[in-house]
Amino acid sequence: MENLLVAENIYKRFGNFTALNNVSIDIPRESIFGLLGPNGAGKTTLLRIINQITMPDEGRVYLEGKPLHPDDIAHIGYLPEERGLYKSMKVGEQALYLARLKGLSKAEAKERLNYWFKRLEIEGWWDKKIQELSKGMAQKVQFVITVLHRPKLLIFDEPFSGFDPVNANLIKDEILQLKEEGATILFSTHRMESVEELCDYIALIHKSNKLLDGKVSEIKKEYKSNTFEVGLDARDEAVLRRELEERFVLGPAKFKSINEDLKLTIKLKDNEPSNDLIQFLLSRARINHFVEVIPSVNDIFIKTVTQDA
Repeated sequence: MENLLVAENIYKRFGNFTALNNVSIDIPRESIFGLLGPNGAGKTTLLRIINQITMPDEGRVYLEGKPLHPDDIAHIGYLPEERGLYKSMKVGEQALYLARLKGLSKAEAKERLNYWFKRLEIEGWWDKKIQELSKGMAQKVQFVITVLHRPKLLIFDEPFSGFDPVNANLIKDEILQLKEEGATILFSTHRMESVEELCDYIALIHKSNKLLDGKVSEIKKEYKSNTFEVGLDARDEAVLRRELEERFVLGPAKFKSINEDLKLTIKLKDNEPSNDLIQFLLSRARINHFVEVIPSVNDIFIKTVTQDA
């Protein structure tokens, strides 16, 4: 897939502190790319470099194959972690002003704002001041301002911060819809469940270094361990357990089930096919549950960061 944005060999230092150490990422067009890492890893620094708020000490950023240029800011929408709305201004007045700065005519801006205010059910906020809104309400307004000019690249830094579960889910649905409409989305978040639901690709940065990146499905394949959760209905569970221990590596399992099963995790050798396990189990018990254990993004995040530490 063609890349919309490429950051190549990026270094950024603040005095004696290295915020980014030779970090490169490729963001495919019309994808959702998650930038992950603990606090202080360098994520926000990279987002600010891409948005041209700060410049790299070394390395280049390319948008659509060309070196990033100041004029490209018109093609980028940026929602920073630290929100930047003017608290004493009215919502509608401020949204209209910022939309004009993005190059929209007054008529275009009003039309699009009316669409988004209705879509997010905030029509009644036009004459409210930002200081009268809750953090989540103000977040909705800033989300609208970020996407209003329909940029090619959307950058969200902790986009779900301040939202209750209902509104977080609403924004997730909007992000997916923006991708369907052709936007490319780069976002940073600590909410791993959102990464699972949204991301096609991820990169993990720890202590200024990129530890892994790639397609989420391919990364999960690399980290899976050929382990299965099973729920078994056997006449003699003790005998079955002994037979399994002779052939496989067993562990406990805690999945929920409506049956009073023998619950286990069973790890096979790396190249051993799961069909062999299924045939073995079928000859000795009824299988009520059989699921391969696929590592979550959260599992991969913790394992990778812990190993690096």
